[in-house]
Amino acid sequence: MINTFSPQVVEMAELNNLFIELTSKNCNQRCKHCYIDFPISKNVKDFISIDRIKDALNDTKNENIEFIYLTGAEPMTHPEFNNILRLCLKKANVCICTNATFINEKKARFLKKVEDESTNEIVFKLSIDHYNEIKNDDLRGRGAYRQTLNAIKSLAKYNFNPILNIVNYYNEDEDVLRSEFNKICEKIGFEATDFNFHINKYHNKYKPVSDDFRINETGDFDCKNGRILTEKGIYVCPFLANDHRGRMGNDFKDFSKKMYLETDFCLTCSQNRNKMFGINLTLLHKA
Repeated sequence: MINTFSPQVVEMAELNNLFIELTSKNCNQRCKHCYIDFPISKNVKDFISIDRIKDALNDTKNENIEFIYLTGAEPMTHPEFNNILRLCLKKANVCICTNATFINEKKARFLKKVEDESTNEIVFKLSIDHYNEIKNDDLRGRGAYRQTLNAIKSLAKYNFNPILNIVNYYNEDEDVLRSEFNKICEKIGFEATDFNFHINKYHNKYKPVSDDFRINETGDFDCKNGRILTEKGIYVCPFLANDHRGRMGNDFKDFSKKMYLETDFCLTCSQNRNKMFGINLTLLHKA
């Protein structure tokens, strides 16, 4: 008998999370553990057009969008970032997923002013991967650790409540990571709760995966309630942005709500405790 592989299927129940990839390759860092394959050049100008974002917001006007996520590579490198942020805030709450290098006290003060212009709120997910400065900067580059801590302090000063987006590269106990990061937050005067620590498994894109792998249990997948807009079309999630395996359509007028879990990215998501990219809204409401 032929043993055929039938991948698990996830049907999107409702579009609550709209991810927008402002750039797929433009970033001022080259982190060792990033799932994105960057070219040698650091000056790739592949920014999404603001008109494409306007069309997407219009096409999803009847969807129950709770959060819009501005992602990348590094979204704050987009030359029209401020205009895009204001545009998205008119529709929903906005989460900025950033490496934090563009955030200082002056920028935090400006972002607070932008938020005050809207009835929606801005949430930040700041990349930092270890409580030890040397280990963190070995992954993210020299000075990254201190830049992120400075961003946390700057945002907290203007009453933002940033999330530390942690990739567990060293496969350490998550309770230990939370405890040690909490100590760091206390030192810089930032009062953190469980909401402020988003810990993800490391996706090793260099590790071969068996062709017959199985995803047996339904995890808390981002594709259940989200899709990502890129310059090239609609894709299932940030992991599979611009990957043909995750293409859902050209625009939000007509896009697929079904995803077959058959990639190595899906396997990582299934093993993760929470959504890889989305915010835990239960913890948000408690924060």
